[in-house]
Amino acid sequence: MLAGDRVALAKLITLVENRHPETTAVMSQIHHRCGRAYTIGITGPPGAGKSTLVDRLIATLRAGGQSVGVVAIDPSSPFSGGAVLGDRIRMQAHSLDNQVFIRSLSTRGSHGGLARATHDVVQLLDAFGKDVVLVETVGVGQTELDVMRLADTTVVVLVPEAGDTVQTMKAGLLEIADIFVVNKADRDGALRIKTELEMMLQLRPPVDWTIPVVLTEAAVSGMGVAELVEAIERHRAFWISTGKGAAHAAASRREEFVAVLREEVSRRVEANVRNGHCRALLQRIERGEIDPYRAALEIVEDEAALGALLRQRNGATVSS
Repeated sequence: MLAGDRVALAKLITLVENRHPETTAVMSQIHHRCGRAYTIGITGPPGAGKSTLVDRLIATLRAGGQSVGVVAIDPSSPFSGGAVLGDRIRMQAHSLDNQVFIRSLSTRGSHGGLARATHDVVQLLDAFGKDVVLVETVGVGQTELDVMRLADTTVVVLVPEAGDTVQTMKAGLLEIADIFVVNKADRDGALRIKTELEMMLQLRPPVDWTIPVVLTEAAVSGMGVAELVEAIERHRAFWISTGKGAAHAAASRREEFVAVLREEVSRRVEANVRNGHCRALLQRIERGEIDPYRAALEIVEDEAALGALLRQRNGATVSS
């Protein structure tokens, strides 16, 4: 993958999406190549035209000579866990461009509309050498905070029919947006919602970055897409010049460490319990001789038992 093999990249994405036991080791090996791509989150309510806007953004970024990775988050089936992959249908024009890599992921019930693997997939695309990574999310409103933590620039897409913008504020989108886009601006009400958003933004406490509101019409004419790219570049320059980008990167690494540690500990504990570790304690729990809470505390407070549980993986001892 590091040598530019797209098939290898696709296989690694599948590996991390399925949370293979070697995911942590793989991500550690590619981490030194990460940190160069700029991540843009595209979010908003369903039907806002996010996928079509992303398609236009890809074309504009490619015209500027930048390579692009796209992670499109699709709703997952509650039965199979698979994604519909509808987002990719709108981006087929770029399927033959070897400087564009598009991958759909399913939410798999993840809060915030983001699959657990999304962060790792973005890092894989970064290590692969993509200049920009676009992350399009399921627009579920209040839980889109995941996008803000992941992206360097967050673009919130609305449409003229979005209705009372107070609902936008309640949905939390005002808090996460770096740029607002009113898409489908050829429809009635586009200027009205743009004006309402600008007035509402003026009521916020003074901040270093003035959130722009950009009108676009992505489906037919592509109007406003160039202005959106300019707004993203302005935010990127602000992000770098103020040091906020470095602070965001440091916070992301800290959160990543905690998330990886939590996942690795959970995976090892679950694997070892399935493989018969703590069998005697489990039998006491099953017989009702000890409650699960006290049993868990016994393990946690016994350094030897806890250490043995964490040092083992699939029944084999793992070095520290």
